[in-house]
Amino acid sequence: MSRMTISWASLSSARPAIRRACSSEVRGSLVLCASAQSVARVVGVSNGHGPADAIGRLPDMTTDQKGAIAELAIQLAATKLGIEVYKPVAEGGRYDMIFDLEDRLLRVQCKWATRRGEVVVVMCQSARRSADGFIRRPYTSEEVDAIAAYNLELDRCFFIPIARVEGRPEIALCLSPCLNNQKRRINWADDFDLTATLTRQPGAVAQLGERLPGRQ
Repeated sequence: MSRMTISWASLSSARPAIRRACSSEVRGSLVLCASAQSVARVVGVSNGHGPADAIGRLPDMTTDQKGAIAELAIQLAATKLGIEVYKPVAEGGRYDMIFDLEDRLLRVQCKWATRRGEVVVVMCQSARRSADGFIRRPYTSEEVDAIAAYNLELDRCFFIPIARVEGRPEIALCLSPCLNNQKRRINWADDFDLTATLTRQPGAVAQLGERLPGRQ
């Protein structure tokens, strides 16, 4: 996932607001956003379809911009919990970052989650364009330990152990009860909330995924 493109003009015009919303010191590292939403609001996101200092709206954002925002939000949420977050030197691997949970390391793939009514949809596969169209590959436990996702509308992060979705193209997280009152085989969004899940770690993470060995 590549980084957002931010113009110097937008930074200059937004500098007072950025100072208020950003720059908090966390464990010796400078965290550059109060939330991913504040970054998208305060700093103009250049989407190639208008002035560089125009505020990016959700329909206008590119896949790369959405991915960058999701990664920022997930890193911030984990750092707030005191979790050390590490990123690979080179991009393009099957995981985007590593969470250090002290007793193990988790390889985490980051995703942009889409809200559809009372359901949050998280893709559990990669999509790469080729000459013959898109090549889609679900993530496996050999490649990642968990998928973390961010939804901008809810400003909320989710954490899904790979054991719950291995081999599946996506997972739907329900925000409210179904109209038919179905309760079995429902994935409730609250059960996968990143902050709640990782605050209860390590036991809760393992139970949620049924098996989540991580790297010892």
